Amino acid sequence: MVVRTAKAEWKGGLKGGIGGIEVESGAFAAPYGFQSRMEDGPGTNPEELIAAAQSGCFTMALAAALESGGHPARMIQTDAGVKLDAASGAFSITRIELETVADVPGLDEGAFLRIADQTKKTCPVSKALASVPIALKATLLKTATADA
Repeated sequence: MVVRTAKAEWKGGLKGGIGGIEVESGAFAAPYGFQSRMEDGPGTNPEELIAAAQSGCFTMALAAALESGGHPARMIQTDAGVKLDAASGAFSITRIELETVADVPGLDEGAFLRIADQTKKTCPVSKALASVPIALKATLLKTATADA
């Protein structure tokens, strides 16, 4: 099976330190630090990367599920938000929110919502993050039909 890797390096203390994250393919490398994680400073952070992984995995899995059901999507767009909260002196990821919009010709909204909900539970990243509640808002775009 495939193993994907990434690495991080950190120099210094928590608030004054600076780090870098990069992926094995070289497609992504970015700095990160206390300000980019806990404030609005420049750079990335682990939660943003989890959001990217969750939205990418879910979107691709939804495309596969729709296609295998005979309804290939024209387009799927998914935004993900990862909430980091402090409780009892420790930080935890407490919620992930997915919002997806899809254009799927010939599929009714009820079927789309069932497939999207099942995909939320079964995509590999969702399964890896199963200890965190994942909320989903799924919208099927209404496609205009031409009059005959």
